Amino acid sequence: MTAATPPADTRPRQRPASKKGTALIQAAVIPALAFFSALLLGAIVIVFTDPETLRTWASFFRNPGLALRSSWDLVSEAYTALFRGSLGSSNAISETLVAATPLMLAGLSVALAFRAGLFNIGAEGQILLGTLFASYAAFTFDGLPVIVHLPLALTAGFAGGAMWGAIPGLLKARTGAHEVITTIMLNFVALYLTDFMLKTSIYQRTGRTDPISKPAPESAQLPSFGDLRVHFGIFVALGMAYAVWWLLFRSTIGFRFRAVGANPQAAAYAGMGVGGTYMLAMALAGGLSGLAGSTNLLGVSLSLTPGFAGYGFDAIALALLGRTHPFGVVGAALLFGVLRAGATGMQAATSIPVDIIVVIQALIIVFVAAPALVREIYRIKTRETADTDTFTKSWAT
Repeated sequence: MTAATPPADTRPRQRPASKKGTALIQAAVIPALAFFSALLLGAIVIVFTDPETLRTWASFFRNPGLALRSSWDLVSEAYTALFRGSLGSSNAISETLVAATPLMLAGLSVALAFRAGLFNIGAEGQILLGTLFASYAAFTFDGLPVIVHLPLALTAGFAGGAMWGAIPGLLKARTGAHEVITTIMLNFVALYLTDFMLKTSIYQRTGRTDPISKPAPESAQLPSFGDLRVHFGIFVALGMAYAVWWLLFRSTIGFRFRAVGANPQAAAYAGMGVGGTYMLAMALAGGLSGLAGSTNLLGVSLSLTPGFAGYGFDAIALALLGRTHPFGVVGAALLFGVLRAGATGMQAATSIPVDIIVVIQALIIVFVAAPALVREIYRIKTRETADTDTFTKSWAT
């Protein structure tokens, strides 16, 4: 008698955890090498902006050791001061988190729109409108308990940004107007609308002639941690990062966002409402931007003034550096928070201009935007599987 053949295992095979971990590591390689490359080129910029170090290079062939030693001392001192000023103490970490909090939310705004195939350049205007709404809710409903007043102000900020973000979404859905043009134009509308409102009796602080809003009362302020400036807005930002991740990768709405972003024609053929998806994506993106301004208002500045924002365009870089993934955006925001918080300490220690930090940020963006260049420099083999390097392919649709 022959032994019976055991039945074949027809259960679906799951992807091994080791392969998932490898994919995550590979996804982080390009941003990490981009940051390293930016620091190297930033070091060259630092050397060539310091007159004393340049003089040692003028006599390089007579004393090459002096030039190299002077350059190394300058660059190491600068970067040590940079990271000490952002991570070297509890106060430094606090300043890093304060800088990173609005950047996280603004970066999530742009990343969410990217996933739906939309290029949201209007984060700056959405921040201003959200902050305008949050400021009004803060000083108007003074006297409410904090458990009601604070969520009300944050919700108002989200609603203001969502309303402003829904406008280009509606125009895209109904008329086909490109969101790049409409969001850029709405930035200027929001800027001058905010300047106008700050000069009216509704917003202008009593007894002041300059454009500054009434302060947010204590019941609408985000609590801070003791004597540190970091506030509970960091938990709002992290919570929204998780919420956006769940929305994009665990919900049917997120699947629709990604399907429309990948191929709107195929999504429409499958019965998905492309126009409605555009409107919803832009409204949610605008709400996240409005929340970014609201947390900064209620946790740091407490009053709205002209030029309040200024980080809406950084959000584009954050979404790019984070590969349009919510958790990647969180990491990118923390990195930019480190650079911003440490810039002042670097300038104080070495007299190097703060503008060098802007140069380093720009170099990071350049390298991340050109992954083929990074792979060529470091001789990294191209993966055979598709990755997110082509997430911008639907912008022209």
